[in-house]
Amino acid sequence: MEALTVFLLRGGPAIWAIAALSVATLALILWKLWRLVALGAFAGRRAERAVTLWQGGARDEAAAAVAGRVGLRARLVRAAIEALGAGWPEAMAREETTRIARRLLSEAREGLRALELIAVIAPLLGLLGTVLGMIDAFQALEASGAAADPSDLAGGIWEALLTTAAGMSVAIPAAMALTWFEAVADSARADMEDLATRLFLAGEGG
Repeated sequence: MEALTVFLLRGGPAIWAIAALSVATLALILWKLWRLVALGAFAGRRAERAVTLWQGGARDEAAAAVAGRVGLRARLVRAAIEALGAGWPEAMAREETTRIARRLLSEAREGLRALELIAVIAPLLGLLGTVLGMIDAFQALEASGAAADPSDLAGGIWEALLTTAAGMSVAIPAAMALTWFEAVADSARADMEDLATRLFLAGEGG
C-alpha cells in the first residue's frame, strides 16, 4: 500500500487520472461480461433447434422452442417467426427482423465505445505525464548548472517514465477486452444472419 502511495505521488496528476481510468476499465470489463451473459450472447442451442424445427415444418414447436428465451439469437429467431407467422409480405417481415437484429446488436455492443476511448487516451495521458516530467527534470538540471548531479536527473526521468508505463498497463487490457467483446458481438451477428436467412428460405408456409 505504501509503495502504491509513493507511486501515485511521484507520478503527478497524470498518474492519478490513469489510476481513475484503471478503476473505470476494470468496472467496465466486469459489467460488460455480466451484460453479455445476461443477454445470452454465448447461448444459441435453442435458436438453432427452433430453426431446424421450422425448416422441418414443425412451426408451433419452433415457436415454443424460443418462447420466453432471453438469448440474442433466440430473440431474433422469435421475432422472425412472429413476423413470418403474422401473414405480412416477405419484405415487411424481413424489414421487421432486420430492425430487431439491429437493436439486439446495439445491446451487445453497448459500452464498447467507452473501452475504445480508454484504450486510446490512457497511453496518451501516460505520454503527457512523461513529457511534463521530463520538462521538470530538465528545468531542475538547468537551474542546478555546473553543480548538477546526474543521479538527480536520472531519478527525475525515471519518475517521468512511470506515467508511460502506467498508461500502457491500462490501455493493453482495455484493448484486449475490446477486441474480445467485439468478436463476441460479431459472432452473434453472423449467427443471427444465418438463422434468419434459413428461416426465410424455408418460406412462410406450413
